[in-house]
Amino acid sequence: METAVVLLRWAQYATSFVLAGGALFTLYALPAAGAFSAAGLGWPRRLLAGAAAALALATLAGFLLQTAVLAGSLPAALDPATLVSALTEMDMGAASVARAAAATLALLVLLPSPPRRVTFLITALLGGVAVGSMAWMGHGAATEGLAGALHLGADIAHLIAAAVWIGALAFFLALAGDGWRGGAAAPVLYSALTGFSGVGTGAVAALAATGLINSWFLIGLAGAPALGSTLYGELLLLKLALFGAMILLAAANRFRLTPALRQALRDPADHSPEVGALRRSLALELGAALALLAAVAWLGRLSPIVAQ
Repeated sequence: METAVVLLRWAQYATSFVLAGGALFTLYALPAAGAFSAAGLGWPRRLLAGAAAALALATLAGFLLQTAVLAGSLPAALDPATLVSALTEMDMGAASVARAAAATLALLVLLPSPPRRVTFLITALLGGVAVGSMAWMGHGAATEGLAGALHLGADIAHLIAAAVWIGALAFFLALAGDGWRGGAAAPVLYSALTGFSGVGTGAVAALAATGLINSWFLIGLAGAPALGSTLYGELLLLKLALFGAMILLAAANRFRLTPALRQALRDPADHSPEVGALRRSLALELGAALALLAAVAWLGRLSPIVAQ
């Protein structure tokens, strides 16, 4: 059951990030109207609705399995008294309710067609609630007092910054593979990439700053030597390595592949080689992000170094 809990945590991270970061992407990176707006493209609404539905299901299943781990078995977790206790007396229960409710509301908002711009704004806000609730599944919610407020706040900010980046990656990859409509989508992709540059830089800065705060609470100076000798430390080092790989790929996209696409746009010839190079790089970056989220999901089930 423990493996299933980790996998469901991973699914909740991934789907909530796509829901929040992807909906936000439609507002700042895509045209407000026309064939290449979020409403005109069609697939953004379907992708967000799929993420919302998957998040609601993963949250329900994750809550039941985590309750089963605490209760000792799945039949024991299904006992009404146990469920009520988990829902009303544990942070996990309240967070799960908030996350499932936000996902369900987002799905209901997205179902009517065609969507309006306000539809994606509401979805982004609901996705942000879902992302923020994930902090109560981590170590940030366990710290007490004023330090606990700082730790939890940093954890929430860390998750939201990650959602902005990873959600955008999912949408970039979908946009880069959108059939290209005779090459007309290439300028839209380029515009989205340039529009994300400032947002992405801010997200990386926020991730670095909040990551340092979280590390202070979870590792501390005294715990640094244990990074290579504990499973928690090894997973954290893996997370940092994957984060570094994402930064390198993002830098290649911004400083090499995006300028190459800009140059290609000056020539009416086929842009598919430049788009293909970006698509492959974005796929690698998203793959690294999903692997990083798997490490995060596992880390949340382990005792931090300061507690070992």
